[in-house]
Amino acid sequence: QMQLVESGGGLVQTGGSLRLSCAASGRTFSSYGMGWFRQAPGKVREFVAVIDWSGGYKAYGDSVKGRFTISRDNAKNTVYLQMNSLKPEDTAVYYCAADRDGATRYRDDYDYWGQGTPVTVSS
Repeated sequence: QMQLVESGGGLVQTGGSLRLSCAASGRTFSSYGMGWFRQAPGKVREFVAVIDWSGGYKAYGDSVKGRFTISRDNAKNTVYLQMNSLKPEDTAVYYCAADRDGATRYRDDYDYWGQGTPVTVSS
C-alpha cells in the first residue's frame, strides 16, 4: 500500500499562485510515476499533470499548460504542483495519484490516490 496526503490548497484570488504538495509513504516512491488530477463540482475528474519516476518526463493538460509546473523530490517522497496565474475555472479538488507502471494521463492507470485538497479561485 501507498498512502498519499495532499496539502497546500486554499482560497486565492484570480491571478494568484498556490503550491500543492503530496507526501507519500508506504512504498518505494521513487519508482512510481506521479500525477495530479482535479475534479470540479458536477464534472469528471480530469488530468492536470504527470511526472515520471526520474523527473525527466513531464506532461500537462491543455488547460494548465504554461501556468502549472509539476516536480518531485524523491529524497522527501514528495511531489509538487506549482500553480500560477490561477483562474476561477481552476477551482476544484486536487488529487495526487501514483502509477507503478509508468506516467500516464489516464486516471484508470493509477494505483493509489490521495484524499484531495480543495482549491478555490475567486474572481
